[in-house]
Amino acid sequence: MSGAEETRDGVGLTNLDQPLLAGGDVTKRDLVDYLDAVRERILPGLRDRPLSVIRLLRGQDPFMQKNLPKYTPDWVRRTSVWAEASHRQVSYALCDDRRTLLWFANQRAIEYHPTLSTVAHPEHPTHLVLDLDPPEGEPFGLVVRAAALVRRALDDVGLAGAVKTSGAKGVHVFVPVDPATTAEEAAAATRALAVHAERLDPALATTAFIREDRGGRVFVDATRAGGATVVAAYSPRVRPGLPVSFPVAWDDLDGITPGDFTVRTVPALVADRDPWAEALPAPQRLPADLVAEGRTIPIARVQAMHEGKRRARARRAAG
Repeated sequence: MSGAEETRDGVGLTNLDQPLLAGGDVTKRDLVDYLDAVRERILPGLRDRPLSVIRLLRGQDPFMQKNLPKYTPDWVRRTSVWAEASHRQVSYALCDDRRTLLWFANQRAIEYHPTLSTVAHPEHPTHLVLDLDPPEGEPFGLVVRAAALVRRALDDVGLAGAVKTSGAKGVHVFVPVDPATTAEEAAAATRALAVHAERLDPALATTAFIREDRGGRVFVDATRAGGATVVAAYSPRVRPGLPVSFPVAWDDLDGITPGDFTVRTVPALVADRDPWAEALPAPQRLPADLVAEGRTIPIARVQAMHEGKRRARARRAAG
């Protein structure tokens, strides 16, 4: 019965028994039930933040949706943001409540990527993010070792962070910051922290933005800054079995694998507690010397663009 119908909180839910991923046994009902079960855990990380989602429609490839479609119900809160890349206003959702979350679930929105800042203070991110991405095919243990470097780098400058699985192959380290922190200061500090981690073990970790320059090392990605988004804690990911981005205590990292946390296993783990809220330290003021150091470090995307052009010119000259 592929056309199962149900209503929750005034939201009509359709085709609940359809499989979500081709060849998988996870259904749309599994997604809806999961998001409804963990709503009190996931909503605090989405509330008041412009939201991008990754949807997976039947027979199509996954796609990221930023701009709300015309058929979005009037009761979905939204905010208009100027997109420099496409030179247009984008109408982002603000997923603040159960009804909106259920509506997104019915749209087959699997992944939830909020901005680092709230709609009220777009120039003041609430946290820094370091994204640790392992080389293709390498075990999760390599990322765990790199995460320990980031933890040491934070400790060395008097900061603390919390860690969660990305739900894919890597981990995200979140560092809550003082509300007065500007986007520029946060971006600079993130770059400096990534370099500090790299220096602790350059054979293990790298800040090289160009993939071919990483040499089998874990990429410490400091580019989640400014208007960037990051997948929310407790968000599912578009992968077989629907794994979930899940908070893990620092000292427990080497005892888990990302596949331990899925839409089927997580509800029981968060039924009576919120591990992410428990793990996040209080907002911290960034050390002035860390920010100053970060300002001397080139922005990775810009540097990579220039380097790519330089290499292309060199290839043409050699040819």
